[in-house]
Amino acid sequence: MSIGIMVAFGDGIGPEIMQASLKVLLAAGARFEVEPIDIGERVYREGNTAGIGPEAWDSLRRTKVFYKAPLTTPQGGGFKSLNVTVRKTLGLFANVRPCASFHPFVQTKHPVMDVVIIRENEEDLYAGIEHRQTQDVYQCLKLITRPGTERIVRYAFEYARAHGRGKVTCFTKDNIMKLTDGLFHRVFDAVGEDYPDIEKEHWIVDIGAAKLADTPEVFDVIVMPNLYGDILSDVAAQIAGSVGLAGSANIGEHAAMFEAIHGSAPRRAGQDIANPSGLLLGGVMMLVHIGQPKVAEAVHNAWLKTIEDGIHTYDIFRGGVSKRQVGTMSFADAVIERLGQRPATLKAVSYDTDRPVSAPSASPRGSSDKRIVGVDLFVEWTGGEPESLARNLEPVAGNDFHLEMITNRGVKVWPNGLPETFTTDHWRCRFMAKAATTGAVTHSDLAALIQRAATSGLGFIKCENLFTFDGEPGYSLGQGQ
Repeated sequence: MSIGIMVAFGDGIGPEIMQASLKVLLAAGARFEVEPIDIGERVYREGNTAGIGPEAWDSLRRTKVFYKAPLTTPQGGGFKSLNVTVRKTLGLFANVRPCASFHPFVQTKHPVMDVVIIRENEEDLYAGIEHRQTQDVYQCLKLITRPGTERIVRYAFEYARAHGRGKVTCFTKDNIMKLTDGLFHRVFDAVGEDYPDIEKEHWIVDIGAAKLADTPEVFDVIVMPNLYGDILSDVAAQIAGSVGLAGSANIGEHAAMFEAIHGSAPRRAGQDIANPSGLLLGGVMMLVHIGQPKVAEAVHNAWLKTIEDGIHTYDIFRGGVSKRQVGTMSFADAVIERLGQRPATLKAVSYDTDRPVSAPSASPRGSSDKRIVGVDLFVEWTGGEPESLARNLEPVAGNDFHLEMITNRGVKVWPNGLPETFTTDHWRCRFMAKAATTGAVTHSDLAALIQRAATSGLGFIKCENLFTFDGEPGYSLGQGQ
């Protein structure tokens, strides 16, 4: 039975590589109907800052499968990334990027690399919540949720089990971001207990990234928060051979999107030289997702055979290894000619034993004993040293709070700060409940404190309430505290 899929032909090289990819997929016997969708640069230029109109959303929600060529987001002018918008709006929480080397036919320093990076797709700094708060300071909020983390971590373990992979590795920076990345690590450890058949490990992201770049063969499946996954999946694809060879799946509970990981490369547009491989392999992932694994297997093996035979586009052409340099459509024709063939040197693929990975749900959690214990008041101040600011803040504390510390860019500068510490005009002023009122602080008490700050003439920016959960602090300490 044929199904409808939404197809965006994209910008730049997008139309060429999409035409080439569709030609191969359909020649292999893929059973789907192409339903074009108008999104991207032209829609942006018509005044839609999201790059997508209401009718496109209706189509995507109806078909639930989206095959997308690279798009161009205009620079400046408040235009939103359409990739991020689609992923978040449709709940495509899991980004799956296989990164394998094709030695000796594609140049790489890592001939046995075969890593799958699974990236959380909706949260982290990609929430896109940013503010300019003072003359000198800008803020971007990093949001990590327990349900979002549990879904992506469980998906990674389910993916590993479904594809016969034996290890899942987690990368975070929880030695610094102890609450946000710490949550990701803790959930990884907890979920991992449900998969005793799979090896699990955790790396701090900086040394993990170094190990990935140097010795990728020690990894199998890697699961990461959004930003780290975005960066390191490109690194992994490049060291495997080329970003141009990597496909990507974006999986959600209600829909899925398949694409190449590279951009629209407008300088190469219209020249029939672009490599369609990344988008084609994204299409292979799409065929597996819609229940056509035999067609996916035929396309993938024909593509491997083409690479093995040295039929290469300019970006991977290498003298002494490549046999013939071809353009976009000629590469597609070469893959079609090899349908039904299998590679002899490269490892042939089989999708018979793979099973679909469903979108997992987060487990329910009981409530905590949540109590207000203080507030961080953020103040814009250019009036002198921290001691002077502290004196101005003393009346703000009132009877229920005391000023505990002042930090600047996360470093404690009062009390007992060091004169060498560089400061800007952005100060975090922590007020903690006095012992007699701890546990009985109300939102009205916090509002009264803010009112005192307002009447004091201080230029406060915002406040963050400080809570404990079952007696554990739900806030970070200042560096130097």
